[in-house]
Amino acid sequence: MTEQLHHTHRYVSLPTDSPVWERFPMVAPLVLVGTLEPDGSPDVAPKHLAMPMSWENWFGFVCHPDHGTYRNIIATEVFTVGYPSPEMILQTSLAAAPRASDGSKPTVEVLSLTTAREVEGVLVEGCRLHLECRLDRIVDDLGGNVLIIGRVVAAHVSEQLLRSVDVDDHDLVHGSPLLAYVHPGRVATVDETVSFPYHVGFRR
Repeated sequence: MTEQLHHTHRYVSLPTDSPVWERFPMVAPLVLVGTLEPDGSPDVAPKHLAMPMSWENWFGFVCHPDHGTYRNIIATEVFTVGYPSPEMILQTSLAAAPRASDGSKPTVEVLSLTTAREVEGVLVEGCRLHLECRLDRIVDDLGGNVLIIGRVVAAHVSEQLLRSVDVDDHDLVHGSPLLAYVHPGRVATVDETVSFPYHVGFRR
């Protein structure tokens, strides 16, 4: 149904008896979540329903209980998060490969990994930002999915992306572009930004 809700736009009302998210593009982060398998081998999986859960040090992402990521976090109660650079599209795609018939994930072997510092896990080298998290809580029954929330116990950011009073944020992002996921199924490089015009008196 097309309906004029505003004089400059015409809107299509979408049915909500099925997910609406496939019907329009939407910008989201793209991160790599690292966990350890029961045998101690690493697993890395891309996620885009992922973000800080407050202004404090909590981070969360949506996952399906059938995924190895979920099972591994339940078992170890830790996970890592990496924000890949735009140059890491291939590595991020490999991390999304399905498991082999024996349950292994051979594509992870081509990723360059290093040991996390504060939790038992791995970090994907080349990422602009790394978070190390301990499981805090899980919100169940989100249409078959769950929200996994962890407490950030360590964070490591590329020096090139570290904010400083000596460098304008625009120049920072322009020099070290960010990778974004444009749902469904596309990616974008963010290298141009402008200041948001906060109203006087705005408070977060």
